[in-house]
Amino acid sequence: MGSGRPATDAATSARMSRQRRVGTAPELALRRELHRRGCRYFVDRAPLKGLRRRADLVFPRRRVAVYVDGCFWHSCPQHATSPRNNAQWWSEKLAGNVTRDRDTDTRLIAAGWQVVRIWEHEDAATAADRVQAALADR
Repeated sequence: MGSGRPATDAATSARMSRQRRVGTAPELALRRELHRRGCRYFVDRAPLKGLRRRADLVFPRRRVAVYVDGCFWHSCPQHATSPRNNAQWWSEKLAGNVTRDRDTDTRLIAAGWQVVRIWEHEDAATAADRVQAALADR
């Protein structure tokens, strides 16, 4: 994927390496809201054995996997931005993330799971309502 050139300069690369993958503010807000409502879940867990893609929250008995997607990294239709520096590399990288997300959804659904995708900008209470609706369906 890409031209083999680095994605960014050294300073940008260092800053991006400090981005949290687990325990982001939107994820923590959703977790707190769900816990307050009595929901119990696993954090940062692969829903399926052999699938090296971890969900942010997993409800294994109900077979519900929840992903809290960052607007930049997952190309939110409302808030996505396109970096100007090394634009081609970033375009391919972000498109690859979206492709992997759809593949993950397809694999989990085929295995009998329900997938809930939450954007980082969504209100935690509204997002928790969506997760609870998915749990109720199961």
